[in-house]
Formats: sequence, structure tokens, C-alpha cells
Amino acid sequence: MREIDAALARLAAGEPVAFPTETVYGLGARLDSERGIARVYELKARPRSHPLIAHLGAARELADYTREAPPLAWLLAERYWPGPLTLILRRSARVPDSVTGGQDTVGVRVPAHPLALELIARAGVPLAAPSANRFQQLSPTRAEHVRAAFGDEVCVLDGGASSGGIESTILDLSGAAPRLLRPGLVTREELELVCGPLASADASAPRASGSHPLHYAPRARVELVDASAWRHALEASRERAAALVPHELAAEVPAALASSVTVLPADLAAAARALYAALHELDARGYARIFVVLPPERALGAAIADRLRRAAGRGDAV
Repeated sequence: MREIDAALARLAAGEPVAFPTETVYGLGARLDSERGIARVYELKARPRSHPLIAHLGAARELADYTREAPPLAWLLAERYWPGPLTLILRRSARVPDSVTGGQDTVGVRVPAHPLALELIARAGVPLAAPSANRFQQLSPTRAEHVRAAFGDEVCVLDGGASSGGIESTILDLSGAAPRLLRPGLVTREELELVCGPLASADASAPRASGSHPLHYAPRARVELVDASAWRHALEASRERAAALVPHELAAEVPAALASSVTVLPADLAAAARALYAALHELDARGYARIFVVLPPERALGAAIADRLRRAAGRGDAV
């Protein structure tokens, strides 16, 4: 039996499956399976108030699973789907409370990975999915990351390494003005060319995936440090420690520390793609502490910095 046939059988039986997307691997259940959705929350140990994202098979399905979608939603869907943009819209009656955390809104997107699209098309219904990791832990960008988290509990469709490497951008279109709830692979700068100035998340914004202050965290303790302080922090640490620094600091890495320092690529898309894989590798090497210098917060750098702040439990920091 082909791997995808086995995954479809699991979905039909009310069991989640892990599947690849261009962002990170998702842990999905059929949108019409309360048993499957409950299992997603159970496997992740995720609070039921934290909504899931509905992964659609095509942009035209917006009309089935949302209501009152403004023209801007259709414009963005045409421009960015399939792709790493999640839109928050008013949900239709076909979306259950269990997916939205009881809210009147739902996050929707069309993933840009052929295996994900085939799985959704053959299932005949969208998949409700967060990332395929335990709650608050590091997101998986490879099938082996999912297996390390869940072992044999989850059927995994192996689609290779994720091409994007961090989660989708989340844009709220359910209110009077567009709001950026989570930076991601589609940047604020790109979106503002289409939408105009974007407001940021506030207390009135809908709850969205990945918005907890502590999220995307490796087992090692992540500590944010200034660009002028990372080397001293690493040398002075009493625990086995590593450092993760942006490319701008590559010339400052001495040979004596090179084995414990990961330098992100200069290209921000490559840096995003490498981020979680680098943190997974540092965990696998047994480091207890990771000193992190944030990249310049422009374009994709803002999304990378957001993930690193949340990995350090500093998601509310600005």
C-alpha cells in the first residue's frame, strides 16, 4: 500500500497524520472528524482554546468554509495561494467549534506542497492542522523531527525537508482593518503593498496559532543576548552551551568556539529554511543552553526574530 493510501486510511478512521507543507510539517485531521481533531489536541497536549488552521485544497473553497470574505481575501488568495499565508476570516457553519477554539473566526490557507495537496484532494475535505510537534516545542521541518517527537503514535508522510522552514504568516481580515497576527514567509512589506498599512495584534484580535509567548522552543534553554555579548556569554557559561548568530557576526567567531556556534546564512530565505533544523541539531548534540543573537528585523528577519523570541519565552517582547 502506498504511503499516502495508508495516511488516507488513518484519516478516515479518525486518526491524525503528519504531512509535509512548504512551511513546516503539519499534524492534520479531517475537518469533519471530531474524533480526529480531538486526537490532534491530545497528541500535542495542546489547550483546546488554541485554534487550528484549516488547510484547503484550493482557493475556491473559501466560499464553503468562510463567510463574508472581503474582496481583499480573494485578491490575496489569488496572489499567494498555494503558499505560506493564513487568512483569518469569519467561519461558515461547516467549520466546527473544535477547530476554532469556540471563536467565530477560522484560519485558512492552501499549502504549497504536492503531497499535502494530493492528501487533501483525495480526502475530499480540508485538514485541520497545527504543526506536528508537542505543544510549545520546536516545529518540525523534516519527517525525522516528527518521528522523534511522536514515535509510532503518528503516521508520517515523508515529503523531504520543508522549503520554507518557518510557519505561515497570519493575517486577520475579520475586523475593520487588516492586522498582522504572526509574521512569516510572506513579509509585512509585501503585504502592505497590497493591503496598505497593517495593524499589529492586540488584545481584541482573534486567537491564532503560534501566538503563545513561549513557543517553537527546543529542549535547550534559549537566551537572547546582545550582539556585543554573545561571545562572553558562551565562554562564561557553566553549562554546555552553544550560540546561534546571524551572518553579520560570522567574522567574529573565533576558531576555538567554531564547533559550538551556528551562523545563519546571509540570505534571509535560506536563514528561515535553516532555523529550526539548526535548533534541532543543537538539541541532538546535547546542549543545555543556546545563546541567540536576533537578526536585523527587516523583511524575513522579523519572522525569524519572532520565532527566536518565542523560543526564549519572550513572545510578548518588542
